[in-house]
Amino acid sequence: MARQSTRERPEPLLGPADGRLTRRAVLGATIGNILEFYDFGTYSFFAIQIGQAFFPATDQFASLMLSLGTFGAGFVTRPIGAIVLGSYSDRAGRRPAMTASFAMMSAAVLLLALTPSYETIGLAAPSLAIVARLLQGFALGGEVGPTTAYLMEAAPTEARGLAVSFQPASQQLAATAGALVGEILSLTMTSEALNAYGWRIALLLGAATLPFGLWLRSALPETLHCPEAPVRVTQPVGRSPPDRRIMSLGFVILAGCTITTYVTGYMTTYALNTLRVSAPLAFGTTLISNTVGIAAALLGGLLADRVGRRRIMIWPQVAALLMTYPVFLWIAESRSAFALLGGLGVLTLIGTISYSAFYVSMAEGLPRHIRGGAFATIYAFAIAIFGGTAQPIVTWLIHLTGSALVPAWYMLFAGAAALCAMFMMPETAPLNSDHRRTSVAPRPLPSHTRTAKDDIYDVRNAKHRAGTAIGA
Repeated sequence: MARQSTRERPEPLLGPADGRLTRRAVLGATIGNILEFYDFGTYSFFAIQIGQAFFPATDQFASLMLSLGTFGAGFVTRPIGAIVLGSYSDRAGRRPAMTASFAMMSAAVLLLALTPSYETIGLAAPSLAIVARLLQGFALGGEVGPTTAYLMEAAPTEARGLAVSFQPASQQLAATAGALVGEILSLTMTSEALNAYGWRIALLLGAATLPFGLWLRSALPETLHCPEAPVRVTQPVGRSPPDRRIMSLGFVILAGCTITTYVTGYMTTYALNTLRVSAPLAFGTTLISNTVGIAAALLGGLLADRVGRRRIMIWPQVAALLMTYPVFLWIAESRSAFALLGGLGVLTLIGTISYSAFYVSMAEGLPRHIRGGAFATIYAFAIAIFGGTAQPIVTWLIHLTGSALVPAWYMLFAGAAALCAMFMMPETAPLNSDHRRTSVAPRPLPSHTRTAKDDIYDVRNAKHRAGTAIGA
């Protein structure tokens, strides 16, 4: 077992413990996160309908590709938003950066939902759609870093893992909500109505809650400038890297997480095109994986508070790597509902646990004055580089090799790289070597403020402790 040393690291506190304040902070940050990811992701569920509205073409494939190209434009501006809004959160505060991001997303989703079709205003329609998508990407790029930093800083020390786990859990919840809205609209509307205005309803449903989310965020307490108190953090000897090393390891882990997430999201298309299963079963894979992902993200944060960050990063990741190939082999050979839903559900459950622990470990490992910007930038670049390419690469490799096991190999490659980086991440949980929470004994009053009553009280406590020890 590696030797360990301790060092003092100041971390922000919100003053006196207040459960109501913590719940309000988590609620405000999480609701905004859900709405932003819902608005950003809903575009992908209605890419065909949006393409027909803004990018009409004689070739349906060309229209879809133009729509998907506009969807990809949102990934281009995410790193820019991460740098601008993330660094802004480190200078001005988490709350103003989170509020600005939410306001931009609100404007973008309203612009996209209310822009007339190409038949009505001509080339102005696709131009406005592209502007809206670029603004969405900019806003979402500046969302993750400040929100993650805020969740960590607003939570009590012993509950940081659980608080930060609401970040990945809210993303899964947003994807689930978008899928459910799309499914309900497709079942209750004709295809003509869905193409004409159904997709606008989906966007406006998210926009309807924007005023509440904007108010909730603008009323949140600030955490950036709160007083700091020292917290003991254990790290392996020789593994006290500079910030850039933590950022490099975080980028590798986020790249692996991104590839796994987007390949898992590709399972509906994979089930339809490669496995040739029924449409209800194919769409059920997305619902199952997202639902299980919500529970797994929260479980990962809870466990990270109990036994430390590194253990919950490493061991579930090892289990997921060992299970990936057998599960995909089972799915590819049986092509049954039980294999597809059960196998993918278990794999998602185990694989998602690691990343909640990583989120809080990364946030704790970065100094407060760069935490929001650094986290946002690393996340945005990982998403832009690996998230936007994961599904096209898997599709191309399946076409090239004809193997239904390509997703497994791609996830194994990404997961192995992430695991190596996890082994090199320091332990940031405020735990002692036995992984029991440390307690802080109350300090005695300064001598010049002590009275005779204080001395009598101390003598009585000492006699009581001695008597208890003898009786034990």
